[in-house]
Amino acid sequence: MLAPRPAARYHPRVDEEQLIAEARAGDVEAFNRLVLAHQSQAYHLAYRITGDRQTAADATQEAFLSAYRKLKGFRGGSFRAWILRIVTNASYDELRRRKRRPADSLEELEEASSDGDGVVRVDPLFGRDEGPERAAEHADLTRAIERCLEVLSLEFRTVVILADVLALDYQEVAAAMGSPVGTVRSRLARARARLRECLEGSRELLGTIGRLAEGNTA
Repeated sequence: MLAPRPAARYHPRVDEEQLIAEARAGDVEAFNRLVLAHQSQAYHLAYRITGDRQTAADATQEAFLSAYRKLKGFRGGSFRAWILRIVTNASYDELRRRKRRPADSLEELEEASSDGDGVVRVDPLFGRDEGPERAAEHADLTRAIERCLEVLSLEFRTVVILADVLALDYQEVAAAMGSPVGTVRSRLARARARLRECLEGSRELLGTIGRLAEGNTA
């Protein structure tokens, strides 16, 4: 089943506080605008956690319904992080209920995004204007990274997705995971170390990383 079309990449909105205030007062249209601003990253996160497009869509829908019910309890801070925490919990619930495996392919996640703006890139080294040879190396590296992601615990995988794929800062990741910033830093460092150990198992892969890095910094 095809995934719902994600919205464009999240960008902070100067009127977000006003929209939140209006939504808390019962303005459904204001809440719908908040949903449009955040649904792409919400779906990306849910899909990466659950590994199934329909399950991710269900988790995302449930998360936004829950967010609407809980909106009066929002205490300020990063609304994006608040939403993503609800999405994370909803995804974990769906995963427990349906016992799905993690997503098989980051490339599938990219295909689910119609704008192809690179939100799901694991590493900013990889540009979109690459030739056929670089594109092939990028694809090989992506497959290696996703294999390594699959061996991480759910918490490690989630923190990597939040920090390195969705590009949340430490404070936002902490809010999204309901953990102290210090715990997030430690968990992310350990998750990255395990990914690095996994990736360093391939001498050829290390050469690919170096070539891609050089090509994008030239």
